[in-house]
Amino acid sequence: MMELDTVLRALLCVSPVIAGVVLVIYARSLTGVNGFDDLSQSDTKHRAEQGDAQAQNNFGAMYLNGRGVFPRNTTKAAEWFRQAAEQGLASAQHNLGVMYHNGIGVPQDYTQAAEWFRQAAEQDFAAAQYNLAVMYDKGRGIPQDDTQAVEWYHQAAEQGFAGAQHNLGVMYVNGRGVTQDDTQAVKWYRQAAEQGIADAQHNLGIMYLKGEGVSQDDTQAAEWTRQAAEQGIIEAQFGLGLLYGEGRGVPQNYTQAIKWFFRAQRNRALQKLKKILT
Repeated sequence: MMELDTVLRALLCVSPVIAGVVLVIYARSLTGVNGFDDLSQSDTKHRAEQGDAQAQNNFGAMYLNGRGVFPRNTTKAAEWFRQAAEQGLASAQHNLGVMYHNGIGVPQDYTQAAEWFRQAAEQDFAAAQYNLAVMYDKGRGIPQDDTQAVEWYHQAAEQGFAGAQHNLGVMYVNGRGVTQDDTQAVKWYRQAAEQGIADAQHNLGIMYLKGEGVSQDDTQAAEWTRQAAEQGIIEAQFGLGLLYGEGRGVPQNYTQAIKWFFRAQRNRALQKLKKILT
């Protein structure tokens, strides 16, 4: 039988594709709220029209999400985000960057997206720092620059932004924009994994399995691989099947091994089908 570590090196991804820009619209008083009553909406509109930047940002979010009596109108959403962004409101600058990045309510324009992310990032807005890092990472709208990507990932990661913590771990594993350092990679993977980021859980499991950046520990490897597998990471599902098959970190159990192999195969087939249909 082929050694498990050899199989993992061939089939499991130590450095997953960097996460894409997150479409998260930030509006202080809208977060977690299903809608405003008519009075609240009227008051928000009045304050927005009087130049209140936070109200303008919230008004934009209402239009974007079609909340309350507002029909969804992405063009108006972008207009209101712009008014607030031009007043220097970081959340609105970030939101406008998301609109430009995804071509929602405005023509897609990575250069504009990067510029608005930068303005918000320079005000320590963590999501914008993360998104600006992704733009540098991929060379979207700005020249590709690993060093700048690491800088902005780090700033967002220090603020607890889980996606940035994971991506910073990826940069350390690969020595991109920073000296290669498995110990630092494990540190950042762990912080993201503990916040539930599936790719980070998967990668942390691999680091434990190989003993890279951390003492080798099959039990920890199996635990983190399980958490990633349960969130649908196909490579982790296959890896967990291998662990059960060889009894590493878990009691040997061929039934469980087959279960996870089949789940991985099914999800991979569904993934391919989705690509064909779209």
